[in-house]
Amino acid sequence: MSAKQTYRSLLRELPRRTLSTPTPLQQRIRELYQRPTTGTTGKAGSAGAAEEEDGVAQRRSAEAAQFAKYAAAQRTYAELVERYNPGMTLEEAERIRLTARRVGWDLPVESEGGKN
Repeated sequence: MSAKQTYRSLLRELPRRTLSTPTPLQQRIRELYQRPTTGTTGKAGSAGAAEEEDGVAQRRSAEAAQFAKYAAAQRTYAELVERYNPGMTLEEAERIRLTARRVGWDLPVESEGGKN
């Protein structure tokens, strides 16, 4: 996976914002991808330094791709949990009402303050 594809897949998995300004996490990811990877070790022109930098860049790219896959899997998992447990976020009274409706019952209407 190329750096551009990895970068886009990372941004795709981050939560959406309604504002046009990027989140601090998006800014940090952008900075990491914009930072040049050559010439950072201080060893001018040595073959060992270039190989080391290539190894670091490949390792970071692999880690980023792995994190993008993990984030996509977590998003899918959350969607599946919500789909197969729709009452998970409901209040208890609403969950009981929907359970009764599922088996064909209607709960009696409760009067306010004990008056009919």
